[in-house]
Amino acid sequence: MNYRLEHDLLGERQIPSDKYWGIHTLRALENYPITGKTIGSYPHLIKSLAYVKKAAALANQELGDLSLEKTNAIVWACEEIITGKFFDQFVVDVIQGGAGTSTNMNANEVIANLALEKLSKQKGDYESLHPINDVNMSQSTNDVYPTALRVATILSIKSLLEAMESLRVAFQKKATEFKDILKIGRTQLQDAVPMTLGQEFSTYEVMLGEDHSRLREAISLIGEINLGATAIGTGINTDIRYCKRATELLSKDTGLYLTSAPNLIEATQDTGAFVQLSGVLKRIATKLSKVCNDLRLLSSGPQGGLNEINLPAKAAGSSIMPGKVNPIIPEVVNQIAFEVIGNDITITMASEGGQLQLNAFEPIIAHSLFKSIEHLTAGCKTLEINCVQGITANQKILEERVKMSSGLATALNPYIGYENATIVAKRSLNEGRSVEEIVLELGLIEKDRLHQILKPDVLASPLKEKSEDL
Repeated sequence: MNYRLEHDLLGERQIPSDKYWGIHTLRALENYPITGKTIGSYPHLIKSLAYVKKAAALANQELGDLSLEKTNAIVWACEEIITGKFFDQFVVDVIQGGAGTSTNMNANEVIANLALEKLSKQKGDYESLHPINDVNMSQSTNDVYPTALRVATILSIKSLLEAMESLRVAFQKKATEFKDILKIGRTQLQDAVPMTLGQEFSTYEVMLGEDHSRLREAISLIGEINLGATAIGTGINTDIRYCKRATELLSKDTGLYLTSAPNLIEATQDTGAFVQLSGVLKRIATKLSKVCNDLRLLSSGPQGGLNEINLPAKAAGSSIMPGKVNPIIPEVVNQIAFEVIGNDITITMASEGGQLQLNAFEPIIAHSLFKSIEHLTAGCKTLEINCVQGITANQKILEERVKMSSGLATALNPYIGYENATIVAKRSLNEGRSVEEIVLELGLIEKDRLHQILKPDVLASPLKEKSEDL
């Protein structure tokens, strides 16, 4: 026989004999042909489920509810999964009904059948070790799934934090490299006043640093879990000591700071921490997209655009226009941002859709969160490696535009007054001549002093003092 028989409340089904999953997983495969993306494609979620099941088994054994033999077999199975094995057995679709019950049952069945083999038993021999009675002891989907999701989210965020920090450093290096290159700043896409290219890039560094801090703050809320809540938060079917001990074991095993929610009934139905985290991810995406808009604009042209910086050429830009090179890396990050913003709306609606003692829509919250985290992480990495590291400045173009910009007149306000500066700016625009040339022609400032005023370190910073020997 190449199958085994398993049964549930709906009847009996044939399960392929080589599969570690069972009848509940089979029904989920039939019920949820939605995305084609399985929960096994999210490694942190699968590892987190195994961490939870391991902590539960150890707590139950300590409290005298689970035999040492079964505990050891379950723990062994969980540890095998935590090391990265058997992910292909986690086959249910990430989007599913039942508040994640199919995910929990998939985990219960895989762990049970692995444990049975460890005990030299056949897969499906649930009289020897049962997926629900033993692996799911003192648990419900309603505390296992949210807890695993929170642990998985924290583990996933670590990679994003690292990618953001590395990108921040890349912008910092460019800010230092460009610190003495003067350019014209712009407001509403019109010439404003001088600044340095280094100052422009330093703003991107600061923006990433701020978002890095906001993300760390959001993670701190995710560490409050409801393990031990079981069905609705009352802790039914658990030893009164179980909640505290299982949480302690999970925290120690994962190395994460996890605490039990003060009110498990509230924690079981509340998904506010995920909404807040998603909002931070949206903030990161929005600002990254703005940075990419700037990079595309600053590098536009080359002949017909700003052409102030050069982005690394990474691919031929057109199937019809020879020599065309497009800003493909900023463009892909823009698209990631659009997706993350859409995911945030999904998470918001899923959180709002919760009713009474449970939110049934955490699977779509999980799917949306993991997509946002994974894609933002990848976006930060490719932006750093394939774009920011290789950016160069078109210094001659920048210098010439500063020289010819009427925006220089603003810098002369403290020395020649607003009215004279207006005259100079207007003539510069109308006559196509530099501000410096017109100021000297009108005799408003002596040549040597004007050159001192128009130095980059003076133009791009507050006045230290308006002295005659500036």
